[in-house]
Amino acid sequence: MAVVVMKFGGTSVANIERIRNAAKHVKREVEAGNSVAVVVSAMAGTTNQLVEWVREASPMHDAREYDAVVATGEQVTAGLLAIVLQGLGISARSWQGWQIPITTSQAHGSARIEAIDGSEILQRFEHGEVAVVTGFQGREPERNRIATLGRGGSDTSAVAVAIALKADLCDIYTDVEGIYTTDPRVVSKARRLNKIAYEEMLEMASLGSKVLQTRSVELAMVHGMRTRVLSSFADPESQQPVRAGMNDYDVGTIVCDEDEILEAQVVSGIAYAKDEAKVTILGVADKPGVAASVFGPLADAAIDVDMIVQNLSSDGMRTDMTFTVQATQLDKALAVINQARGTIDFEEIKSSADVVKVSVIGIGMRSHAGVAAKMFKALSEKNINILAITTSEIKISVLIDSAYAELAVRTLHSVYGLDDD
Repeated sequence: MAVVVMKFGGTSVANIERIRNAAKHVKREVEAGNSVAVVVSAMAGTTNQLVEWVREASPMHDAREYDAVVATGEQVTAGLLAIVLQGLGISARSWQGWQIPITTSQAHGSARIEAIDGSEILQRFEHGEVAVVTGFQGREPERNRIATLGRGGSDTSAVAVAIALKADLCDIYTDVEGIYTTDPRVVSKARRLNKIAYEEMLEMASLGSKVLQTRSVELAMVHGMRTRVLSSFADPESQQPVRAGMNDYDVGTIVCDEDEILEAQVVSGIAYAKDEAKVTILGVADKPGVAASVFGPLADAAIDVDMIVQNLSSDGMRTDMTFTVQATQLDKALAVINQARGTIDFEEIKSSADVVKVSVIGIGMRSHAGVAAKMFKALSEKNINILAITTSEIKISVLIDSAYAELAVRTLHSVYGLDDD
């Protein structure tokens, strides 16, 4: 038999009917003899409502009280699911993060999990009890307060609980059937992947794929926790229960070590992110330390910079610098640069939020040449101009005008042989 952690996202527990459906998935695992812990998100829309109330109460609110309010959504879901499971004849109880306890850092609103004591849950497993755990939250010990992990934090909670319990598999139930080669809403021929390497999933999560939170993938990769993404809306009785030692399943996508993937494709997926903004600083004096004078203040203001392009003028005296930031940080970035104008010495600054980052991702790129050339040729044939480029061992990202986003994604998906025939 196996130890299984099952996480249900907000759409999967959006109302009592869906909570009953989630309970049927849990029942399947229990009846197979598995020990089960369930991690739940707040019901869809609940956290947004709670955040809105906090902001309405005071725009300059106490972060600790913010956490006390927004953490209640998961507590409601955990209690309701435990009640439904009990109605199905399953021994279950709800657990809040502080009861386990899940210990976090002091960064309220974006805390990190530092430790989990799973001993009490493991003891309850011996008596066949299902643990229903609130996601997204834990206990900050310094002040003995609830601390939340940031939006999407229930994924991280689930992976962390799975690691603490030495689970055989961490199942993330959501509203999609798995990880696809790209967004099926953009490319109808997108394919569901049976397996994807941690590194690939990490790149996809950070480059626009919203299926898994980035920190959850990082945690799974560090600890080697096999994690599966699958749909909660599929018939619970049609799915296989988890088995210890089982490597392949008929449904979902398993995020795992690349050694499990026998024949990795050169490119596994195409991701895109619409929340990018471009900043161009024109006529910057070309002298030692100029880059530090630009990016130092941005770093001090906690603004993340991604792509960077520098072009030297023909006279060799001035340079133009282009870089990207999150669209939500554009106004802040412009203010920081303008405040540092005396130090930077530039002529003009321009910006645009009408851009998209498109990325080609695959662990097979490590051992294959010509991947970038194929990408650039395909885009040029569609008259798509590249504004900036950044690369790593397993990904190539380009910045383009947002009007060409879907065309670029469809083109690259086809060029790299990812279409489902």
